[in-house]
Amino acid sequence: MPFDPLPARLETDRLVMTPEAADDAVWLARLFTARGAGVVSTAEAEDRIVAMQRVVAEHGIGARVLRAKPGREPLGYCAIIVGRGSLAEPELAYELLPEARGMGYATEGSRALLDAVFRTGRSRIWSTVRAWNGPSLRVLDSLGFVRDRVTQDAQGELVWLVATAAARGPV
Repeated sequence: MPFDPLPARLETDRLVMTPEAADDAVWLARLFTARGAGVVSTAEAEDRIVAMQRVVAEHGIGARVLRAKPGREPLGYCAIIVGRGSLAEPELAYELLPEARGMGYATEGSRALLDAVFRTGRSRIWSTVRAWNGPSLRVLDSLGFVRDRVTQDAQGELVWLVATAAARGPV
């Protein structure tokens, strides 16, 4: 079953959400570096942006940069990706710059993106989170995700959560 693409632009009360562009590389490199797994260069971030642009063009899903209104400074991203899911049942992912955490932006942006992805005709969306990541688990709970299972990999416990269009109601 083919799915409609996600809209290029989404807007909430506090956010404007648009696809990644080349000029996002500097702040994305800072965000990826903040993960603590090593320094990510601007050139590496540019490569990731190009790869995401291909995903958006080919599959109609992908990342949306969260920009705060009114100045539109970047805060992070929310994305619908294949990840550990599939094109029919993709995965919600989000990540914020350290200074943007704890203010509800992940919840607000993810809610708008979930509404949009369910309007594409999909009925189930996944998210996977490390068991130690309490803030992300709380965001997903507030969005209506429910635990499906817990698996183990080389990095430890991975919690699988799912949200369904039926449980969310009309969007």
